[in-house]
Amino acid sequence: MGLGGISIWQLLIVLAIVIMLFGTKRLRGLGSDLGGAIKGFKKSMQDDDAAADDAREKGDQDDDKPAQHDDDQRPS
Repeated sequence: MGLGGISIWQLLIVLAIVIMLFGTKRLRGLGSDLGGAIKGFKKSMQDDDAAADDAREKGDQDDDKPAQHDDDQRPS
């Protein structure tokens, strides 16, 4: 038994049918497109994390400075 009752032979038969239907060239293209999409997603997540870290560091630096208030402007 394999994955959830699926044997290796059943997987190989399904793989052979998929290759016959789509062809290796099309499957290779789909694989490279999927890989490119995953790389792009990971890169954007890393860029977003870096931007968040920069903003957090900038916020920490702003906390060190005393706050300036205008005492002249009070709500009426």
